[in-house]
Amino acid sequence: MRPQGLASIAILASWRALRQNEHYERIYSFPCVALHWRKDCPLPELVDRVWEGSGYGARRDRRPFRYQAFIPDRVGGWDRPLAGRAAEAVAAATAALGNLQAAGAGHDLEALAAPLLRSEALGSSFIEGLRASNKRLALAAYEPLAADGTARAVLGNVRAMERAVGIGTARRCLRLEDLLDIHRTLLEGTSEERYAGVIRETQNWIGGRGLSPADAVFVPPPEDRVRALLDDLIDFTNLDDLPAIAQAAIAHAQFETIHPFGDGNGRAGRCLIHVVLRRRGLTALFVPPVSVVLATDAQRYITGLVDFREGRIDDWIGVFADAITTAAEAAKQLWAQIDGLLADLIERAGSPRADSVARKIILGLPAQPVISADTAAAQYKVTPTAARAALNRLEETGVLAPTRVGRRRDREWINDALFQLLDAFEHDLAQPPDGKGARPTPSPTRPPRM
Repeated sequence: MRPQGLASIAILASWRALRQNEHYERIYSFPCVALHWRKDCPLPELVDRVWEGSGYGARRDRRPFRYQAFIPDRVGGWDRPLAGRAAEAVAAATAALGNLQAAGAGHDLEALAAPLLRSEALGSSFIEGLRASNKRLALAAYEPLAADGTARAVLGNVRAMERAVGIGTARRCLRLEDLLDIHRTLLEGTSEERYAGVIRETQNWIGGRGLSPADAVFVPPPEDRVRALLDDLIDFTNLDDLPAIAQAAIAHAQFETIHPFGDGNGRAGRCLIHVVLRRRGLTALFVPPVSVVLATDAQRYITGLVDFREGRIDDWIGVFADAITTAAEAAKQLWAQIDGLLADLIERAGSPRADSVARKIILGLPAQPVISADTAAAQYKVTPTAARAALNRLEETGVLAPTRVGRRRDREWINDALFQLLDAFEHDLAQPPDGKGARPTPSPTRPPRM
């Protein structure tokens, strides 16, 4: 059984509404007509299934019973123009992403792009209840074998985001193998690695008991329908004649409904957002930390996904587009803060020459926040002795601090102020619209997984 992240909670809410309404056929006859999809577009449906019983658990889990699974609309036939509020929100988000890409001109692209991608991965992980600070994540990336389980899981999300961006950068049509590759990257080296890159071959469910779907509040499509739904979703992501923001919003929501994997569906679904945006050219340089924004106003995120499943597609697209706009504008503010910090560090170091190793190390900190003599030597093409001398000088001036006290060789250095700045950025971005200062709410305690 899958864990309950925010996307899963949205499915639960939609499912409850469906089950409580005796005329669910009337509710779900709306999308294919109102959205001008293909006439042969299959309507959502509930299909009866039989639980054969298990050899363990409570009596109700061991006995056969009937239950229902949900099969969503196909999306591959989308041909609807946006209008009204959704069109305005998509236009604003598209402009905000354009401004974000333009703002990076003349800067060190890696130094700007790396912290944004890490923030996006941290936010996406936080939605699933996986929380790590920027410092903890950086140390895990530097020395993965020493990282704990949570840090490894978040690091896997960073790598999956990187893989998603790489796939989108190729500007080719998305393939099923690409989705599987993203998922493998996400779960590699984690406790859930057995699910990595494998489309589920059994029925999964959300909520209720861990041993059967007896009390499940949502049952995704049966395993024999998943491949066809994924093929349809991939066809949709390869369209080039609809607004990219709307395409990313729909692709994400549909993926969460299909729930194609045994674990990691929420994080993989948010990676898909960035495949679409990069492939369509809206994020040619930088990834907006949209997951941090979506995690912040959890209720709006949940409501938006429920709207999608109940046919109010424009409402969900508006929520998603607003989150993109907020994330893009915040990213530019982060750059200004990083520029200010780096200027202060250069001054503290005595304003080293532009071509000096010390200055290069300082300017490279956003992309390489944990650095050793060997990594500095390789990065800046100097001898390890020269790199170590520069690092020692930066330590003496208070720019860097060693991660381990007492060791003189094989040391790593960091700048804590940079980590504090990045953590503060995510915290500030995670303030709700009413300004009351609540932090993002992670997913609730998860039921046991099957």
